[in-house]
Amino acid sequence: MTDFQIVLLPGDGIGPEVASAAQGVLEQVGRHFAHRFHFTSKLIGGAALDARGEPLPGDTLEACRSCDAILFGAVGGPKWDGDAKTPVDGLLALRKALGLFANLRPVAVSEATLARSPLRAEIVRNVDLLIVRELTGGAYFGEKKRNATVASDLCIYMVAEIERVARVAFDAAKKRRGHVTSVDKANVMETSRLWRETVDRVHQAEFRDVELAHMLVDTAAMRLIQTPRSFDVILTENMFGDILSDEASMLPGSIGLLGSASLGAERPGLYEPIHGSAPDIAGRDLANPAGTISSASMLLRYSLGLSAEADAVDAALATTLVRGRATADLGGTDTCSAFARAVADNIGV
Repeated sequence: MTDFQIVLLPGDGIGPEVASAAQGVLEQVGRHFAHRFHFTSKLIGGAALDARGEPLPGDTLEACRSCDAILFGAVGGPKWDGDAKTPVDGLLALRKALGLFANLRPVAVSEATLARSPLRAEIVRNVDLLIVRELTGGAYFGEKKRNATVASDLCIYMVAEIERVARVAFDAAKKRRGHVTSVDKANVMETSRLWRETVDRVHQAEFRDVELAHMLVDTAAMRLIQTPRSFDVILTENMFGDILSDEASMLPGSIGLLGSASLGAERPGLYEPIHGSAPDIAGRDLANPAGTISSASMLLRYSLGLSAEADAVDAALATTLVRGRATADLGGTDTCSAFARAVADNIGV
């Protein structure tokens, strides 16, 4: 029996509900495959601001640095809007402190979710793409200035930051269909011109066996709706990746379906659904936990090296959806906890 230390960061809004749901699925995996997952819950975001006055308390960061993997819920809400310190500051600081520079966001449309998509079936059937988003650079981390009449956010990228995330995307493509689309705004932005030049150089030096195409972000946004099957791996910078992945989440029908992995050069990785805290439904057991369960599958695969266990979670989630179980965002009647129990019951079935 193998022991693993997992830090839970439930956060705010629906975060505690979806984190608890995914924890239950992992506990079932542990029972089925004879692993012991030890969970430690820590404060982050608005909950941490209320309790400690900081969005990322020191003990939370220390626990994250010493664990095997981190499962994250969500942060934010109108309660903290306009405050000098915000809930999302905690998440950004955690990614930076742990060196989590690559965010992997897979998007797949299965037969189980085909009817849930707002797009026609012939457009989204068999969509299977991966968005690789750079996490530690760009406008989110650049110097910010504001006065009564003007504001600015400095967008900065260093060559080394682009090189390392490009390698992640090219490596992923080699295990998939061998194609990377690098998305930028090189017709306008100097950082995008550096991005394109650097990606080209990494490609030519190290990954000539992978096909590379460049695409402007506005064109990519259009083609994600028009011809989503044309994409394999999308590589892009921080803000573009944030926006495009939310757009892509509608292909299978709900942002609640998609998980993500934030990875660095070493463990631990951080795993989270791509949705927000949804304070309007918080505490009502209405959230869709599928994205967090998918994130738990990625946690098993990337941080713990448990591929068979990850496959079992993916299969259980697919089986649950195929059998017509769904939360309200997908037109179903399941509560968050009931849907998660159904997934857990399908582990190993």
